[in-house]
Amino acid sequence: MSKKAVKHIGTLGFPWQTRDPFLFCVHHEDFFPEGNEDMGPDVSLAGRNLGNDFVIKDGFRMYHGRKVPGFPAHPHRGFETVTIARRGYVDHSDSLGAAGRFGEGDVQWMTAGKGVQHAEMFPLVHSDEDNPFEIFQIWLNLPSHKKGAEPHFAMLWSDTIPVVEETDTAGKKSFVTVVAGNYKNTAAPAPAPDSWAADPKNEVAIWTIKMEVGSQLTLPTAGEDINRTLYFYKGNSVLIEDREISPQKAIEVHADHNLTLQNGDEEGYFLLLQGRPINEPVVQHGPFVMNTQEEIYATFNEFQQTQFGGWPWPSHDPVHARDKGRFAKYPDGRVEEK
Repeated sequence: MSKKAVKHIGTLGFPWQTRDPFLFCVHHEDFFPEGNEDMGPDVSLAGRNLGNDFVIKDGFRMYHGRKVPGFPAHPHRGFETVTIARRGYVDHSDSLGAAGRFGEGDVQWMTAGKGVQHAEMFPLVHSDEDNPFEIFQIWLNLPSHKKGAEPHFAMLWSDTIPVVEETDTAGKKSFVTVVAGNYKNTAAPAPAPDSWAADPKNEVAIWTIKMEVGSQLTLPTAGEDINRTLYFYKGNSVLIEDREISPQKAIEVHADHNLTLQNGDEEGYFLLLQGRPINEPVVQHGPFVMNTQEEIYATFNEFQQTQFGGWPWPSHDPVHARDKGRFAKYPDGRVEEK
């Protein structure tokens, strides 16, 4: 009997469980109301645990924000963050002096490397309508010899990220957005230069998938030793190997097997993460990910002494002007505007 493609099916929690080389994945979806003059929610925030508000109330969370939702200045070391902004906007500011606003399909790829501070705030730019918001934030580990890499951040603007349209024999469509890796000879934009994803042999892939009602899609194979997980986070059901699977499931599969998805009677939404495992010890303490406990202690000491270069912004929760469009200002002063 041939081996089944599906290895294990688990229930999505908060955050989602990931496999090496990924460390962490979270899906934030919030239905923010109109924005006030500070670009925070134009409603009362009474009854919230401001500064640590992760419970959905009235359709949204404030996270660590007190006026504007988001994550005020905090440090990272030893890994990378990949932030996929599907709806709404993220205002980025960091200790290198870089800044940006991205959203509506854009992706930010940041290598923390030897250490960086950044803020990720979610400005409610619309004062006359609701501000729906949806992002994925993914942590991708760095191997030991890259944990001391120079910090780096880049924007993958939505118009540079390929979307592959697949049509099945019944004429139903699926759409695969190739954030990282290669999908049937369609390559994503280049990842950060020190990333585990920068070496093609590691077969790192980050794809988002949308399937029409009743559509069928067969995913291409990868190497036998590649970890691959499919996250079914929204829809009604998907049929895989004669097994009907409900949403909010993580489906761990053998990457070297073809995987055919038969979507149910609602649009189906998936995230796929795959890559060759780094196979090194992982010691994590909050925002720091190293290989040994001694390296974690050294990281805390260094951050206390240097603040990873300090914080050049007037507040720890900066947002950009309401009428500012999507842009990126890099540490060398170069500016991109969209």
